Amino acid sequence: MSKRRSLLAAASCAALLAPLAALLPGPAWAQPSGVPLMNPPLGAASAPAAKPAAPVVNGFTTMNWDALVPADWDPFKEFRGTDLAALSDGDPRAQQMLKQLREVWDNAPTNPAMVGRKVRIPGFVVPLEDSKDGLKEFLLVPYFGACIHSPPPPANQIIHVLPSTPAKNVRSMDAVWIHGVLKVERTDSYMGAAGYRIEAQEVLPYQDRRR
Repeated sequence: MSKRRSLLAAASCAALLAPLAALLPGPAWAQPSGVPLMNPPLGAASAPAAKPAAPVVNGFTTMNWDALVPADWDPFKEFRGTDLAALSDGDPRAQQMLKQLREVWDNAPTNPAMVGRKVRIPGFVVPLEDSKDGLKEFLLVPYFGACIHSPPPPANQIIHVLPSTPAKNVRSMDAVWIHGVLKVERTDSYMGAAGYRIEAQEVLPYQDRRR
């Protein structure tokens, strides 16, 4: 059973399950029609498979979101052995656990192997600063609704994007491709904590990654 599923399965009371589920990455069925999930939710089980070479487009290597997460990071390590079923509705321990989980996610470690790479990565837009010329600053997140309709994902699953020129005709939760050099630089914003930054050379409408 995956980390995500095992944590959710342990909770039997609806009052605890709802806020806990809100802190976990959105399922595939939360995606808008025609736009696939950018990668499996953090901790989701997947069958082992040989990884094909990442496509390179105009000198930028296509990257999946799971590459941003250190292989040895366990976001639920501190909560193993916790009997969620024993916590009643409104139990202060449940709220404390959710607070601790949020702190762990907001301080999620980054992957140093990704520093300085020229990458292209798809994601959804969370606006931070707009102008008459276009979007000047935004967060890129891996699943629809993050930071807006649900709490922010871990910091290592949020990229702070600064376009080289304001991105025109880009709205909240639009799916886009970002091209730029990936940096490990923390940004704390009112929409969430980002562990990475890209000064984007291009912000393009999302298309199938094979194109």
